[in-house]
Amino acid sequence: MKTILHILAGLGAMLTLLALLSCTKVTQPAAGQQEEEKQEQPQKESKMPDTIQITVAGKTLPVALVNNAATEALVAALRDAPITYTASDYGGFEKVGPLGRSLPAENSQITTQAGDVILYSGNQIVLFYGSNTWSYTRIGKMEYGTLEELKSFLKAGEGEISVTLSL
Repeated sequence: MKTILHILAGLGAMLTLLALLSCTKVTQPAAGQQEEEKQEQPQKESKMPDTIQITVAGKTLPVALVNNAATEALVAALRDAPITYTASDYGGFEKVGPLGRSLPAENSQITTQAGDVILYSGNQIVLFYGSNTWSYTRIGKMEYGTLEELKSFLKAGEGEISVTLSL
């Protein structure tokens, strides 16, 4: 009887040993090791910038951005490359032109003011040097001096201009 008990005890010990060997030991990396791993991962450019740049005829103005899906999509596109499009006068208060892509629109009825940068129809950028009330999505506001300086920058009333948006 003692022999059977010794055999069973030996089998139990062997089963316990096999169970322990089959388990994977999980350890936490040392604090310094965690820092190294964090530094090795590439940093994502996910932070939304406060401004983009608008350039017309070699002159540049900053545009203070609003935070919405349209500006996030625009900034994502500008991270790849600047966007250049042609804008024309319309209604004596704005320059408008096709962006060459669609952005997510969040239209609401607003009254624009000089300096506003607006998304219209999801694929056109409107640069205001006057005012209008319509259903638009705000992109931002050009930071400019006087109204006359803004009109000069946008070549208000002078026809088509080439506009470049960049980070």
